[in-house]
Amino acid sequence: MACRRALCGDIVRYAIKVAYDGTNYCGWQIQPNGITVQQRLQEAVKAAFGADCTVTASGRTDSGVHAVGQVCHLDLPVNIAGERLADALNVHLPQDIGVLQSAAAYEGFDANRSAKKKTYCYRMYFSSRRNPLYDRYCARVDAPCNADALREVAAMFIGEHDFTAYCSSGSQVKTTVREIYSAEVSADGDIMTVSVCGNGFLYNMVRTLVGTMLWYSLGKLSAEDVRRSLTEGRRELTGKTMPAKGLTLLQVEYSPDPFAAGLPCRHKIGR
Repeated sequence: MACRRALCGDIVRYAIKVAYDGTNYCGWQIQPNGITVQQRLQEAVKAAFGADCTVTASGRTDSGVHAVGQVCHLDLPVNIAGERLADALNVHLPQDIGVLQSAAAYEGFDANRSAKKKTYCYRMYFSSRRNPLYDRYCARVDAPCNADALREVAAMFIGEHDFTAYCSSGSQVKTTVREIYSAEVSADGDIMTVSVCGNGFLYNMVRTLVGTMLWYSLGKLSAEDVRRSLTEGRRELTGKTMPAKGLTLLQVEYSPDPFAAGLPCRHKIGR
């Protein structure tokens, strides 16, 4: 069923897919100490429609982390076709944030709670000298690397594990158990990319997974160390947490896809 346009008094839930360069932002979530991506999006909504609303993301990204497929939802009392919302917001957004897709969401959609899978990638380049064309989106490693060794340890993370050792202290979650569906390593010229897909990730988890893979490849950790990090939850058996600038949120998956055509949309009647 095609989405109808909002009537007077209706509040429509919209889904948006957002890309951003996180270099100049203090992460996703609004905070008192700096500018965030959520703040800029909510300012764009206010400028476009005169409405105050909360833009809720699939999950928070840290300061300096990028995204090409962050999915969010927002509730608006507006009379606009879902696919036009992206253009209405982009007019008011800075050059380093853009809405790629928009749609009126289906019944029950929640960008955070409805997410089934997330895929992140981490990019590194290996050089004794800094390359300014890589530095914005890649972490530099001043040592040679063995891609096969990275793949060996990546395979150890696949499946359901307790990732306590890979979670930064201070994180408040109900459980530290997560399932990793895939962990792949690819090379393109000087840049090596680690792509990880799972049902969810803990605070700094991907960056610590990559740091552990790197230390294993450099001979600083053994395969037994990595196995014990998963069974014993000991942080000293993992590698360092890699810099934020190498991390990008690639994709968030839902069932059904909120941007698929022909889905019935959700209307909350009343203001």
